[in-house]
Amino acid sequence: MCDELFRESAPPTPAYQRHQLPMSSSLIAVFDQAQSRLPDALRAAVNDAWHVLREELLTRPPADTEKLLAVLPKALAASEFVSRTCQQQPQLLCELLSSGELVRGYKVGEIRRHVQHVVETCADETALKQALRRLRLREMLRLALRDLAGWADLHEVVFTLTELADACVDGALQKSYQWATEKHGTPRGATSGEPQQLVVLGLGKLGGGELNFSSDIDLIFCYPEEGELQRATSGDGLSNHEFFVRLGQTLIAVLNEATADGFVFRVDMRLRPNGASGPLALSFDAMEQYYQLHGRDWERYAFVKARAIAGVIAAGERLLKDL
Repeated sequence: MCDELFRESAPPTPAYQRHQLPMSSSLIAVFDQAQSRLPDALRAAVNDAWHVLREELLTRPPADTEKLLAVLPKALAASEFVSRTCQQQPQLLCELLSSGELVRGYKVGEIRRHVQHVVETCADETALKQALRRLRLREMLRLALRDLAGWADLHEVVFTLTELADACVDGALQKSYQWATEKHGTPRGATSGEPQQLVVLGLGKLGGGELNFSSDIDLIFCYPEEGELQRATSGDGLSNHEFFVRLGQTLIAVLNEATADGFVFRVDMRLRPNGASGPLALSFDAMEQYYQLHGRDWERYAFVKARAIAGVIAAGERLLKDL
């Protein structure tokens, strides 16, 4: 009866909407069928998310919507992160579908280009933090959905997460270095006279290329030569060591600090020489001296998984070869 009253009083449905109705019904049926395979105890939580996502996904269904809906109930039930993110930002799921990136794996270097694109437009540290955190949320949601849907194997998951971490560290470093040199001047080597750049070594799961969704990243900061800065207008006359310690502190804050947008990656610096009590950044000479004279066995073993991941990669690889 209510349906009849509605049909009598409602204006005619526009032609483009009439064409969409059968498609929406069929898409809902795909979701309902997938949800019916879940245990009863999990369906209520899925319904909460589906109530938010339904209109967003079905108003103008992107390509591959049916493919997603066939696996979406399982993903929403299996991951609180996926469910929460989809409810808070339903447009993000549609954007991933529309881009085509949700249903295919990335090519090598593709995620690095994404990071470079968002980083290059940042005017200050606040903007950089926000841009990296929003990108990280997008990429984590994309990869979690691919993993739970069975579209990504273990190698893709850990490789993509590792590449994301590498790219975020390097992108954050390049911007932070640019701003630091504009303020303080350019650090130069006392022997070579060449400009100096921070080198970031990744160890642990990051170094081994096997990050998972909950991994922190183990980092060591170092630089090729001691020296003095080519002074900027501030005239503060920092040494290279002081400059790179400050730069390292900034880099950690950009990646690790919890903001309204979350964090990028939790940073662990305890594998550096002398652990938490050691200097935040060391020259290559100081690194070599430490591991030659003072490094304990387990500290040396940690370098089995060490990689140069950011800064001047070639210089970092030379250091690792010398160590």
